[in-house]
Parts: sequence; C-alpha cells; structure tokens
Amino acid sequence: MTKTMTFDLLTIFPKIFDSYFQESILRRAQKEKQIQINVHNIRDYTQDKHKTTDDLPYGGGPGMVMTLPPIYRTLKSILPKRVGFKGLKPEQKNKSRVILLSTRGKTFNQKKAEELLRFERLILVCGRYEGVDQRLADHFVDEEISMGRFVLTGGELPAMVIVDAITRLIPGVLGNIESLREESFSKTSPKLKSQIEYPQYTRPRDFHGLKVPRVLLSGDHQTIQEWRQKNRK
Repeated sequence: MTKTMTFDLLTIFPKIFDSYFQESILRRAQKEKQIQINVHNIRDYTQDKHKTTDDLPYGGGPGMVMTLPPIYRTLKSILPKRVGFKGLKPEQKNKSRVILLSTRGKTFNQKKAEELLRFERLILVCGRYEGVDQRLADHFVDEEISMGRFVLTGGELPAMVIVDAITRLIPGVLGNIESLREESFSKTSPKLKSQIEYPQYTRPRDFHGLKVPRVLLSGDHQTIQEWRQKNRK
C-alpha cells in the first residue's frame, strides 16, 4: 500500500489555503489519503499577548522581518527529532525535507517537483514581509525555493504551487496515466522530455467559423501523432 505523503505548511495566514485545497484533484487526493495537508499557524507558537511574528531589522532598513523563535517552535512541534538548537539533525533526513519559500531560493521547476516526490514529508515555511531572519535559512531548513525572479507578497502561493505540482505526480492521483506521461516538461517519456504540450481541441468542431484542424478529425492515429509532435512548442 502506498504511503500517504504529508505536506506541512507554516504560515501566519492559514485561511489562505482553505479554498484551493478543497477543490478538484487535491480534494480527492486528501479524501483518498494519498496526501495529507497540515496547515500550522505560526502565531500559535508566539509567547506574547500580541502574537508577534515580525520585528524591525537590525542595521536599519524598510519593512519588517519575520522573527525566528515562533517559526523554530513550530518546526520543533512537527519534527521534534530533527529540529534542535544546533540546527537540523540527520534523523529522518531521508524522509523529510524542510523548505523555506523565499526570493533567494533556487527556481522551482518540474525536475525539482520530481526530486521532492521521494520524501514522505515536506515542510514548507511561507515567508512574509521583507523576509525571514537569516538564521532560519542557515540552520533550520534544508533548502530555499523561489517561484522565479519576481516578488510575491508571501510564500503561500508558492506553497500551493509546490503541493499541486508534486501531488499530481503521485501514482494513482491522476486517473489516466497517459495524462501524466504527455504533460508539459514530463520526463516519463524520453521522446517528450522538456517539451510543451501540443494544442488541444474539443467540441464544437466549428465555432463561428473557428474550426478544429481537419487532421484531428481524420481518425488516422499515426498522422495525428505526427501533427502533434510537429506542433509542440
């Protein structure tokens, strides 16, 4: 029996995830216990009445920086054997991966999604404000990941992208294995490696003069495959 893959998301805005994770493939994957998504509110691990998670940066500068202590305590509650004051310990290192979503990280892509699929548990820390205390990245995470060379308000959207991209790679999540094999950037078929999908059409055949390419209506599978390969980007 395939083990459930667990995603732990650390955030100060837990309600952001409610809608997306309760729809479509992700909803079904959770219902069928193929994945488990745990959302952790970092504010629950603060120790002051205002539930403070940010402070002014040392050395001056604009904005605020997320503080380390509440994030550390959240990680400690999830991975008590791996997280300590001396950083990450090797216990269960091959089973879990702690990731900080930040603009400083390496760009996420399909190859990285496939690499992360081998872990049983992924812990995604969603940064906010001007960033997170650097000691978190230096001592308490395995790697930093970015969505690209642009700035987002926080790490919640990147976290959802990562969960989505990895979940669809889990055997059994997609009903038709051919859908996965022919997806853009898929490595499951050498012929399709790093290629964009071909154009897709469905009914009606003619929409106000905009017609489906005749070759797709021919029933000639070899000719159709040749057309599709030719029209990949």
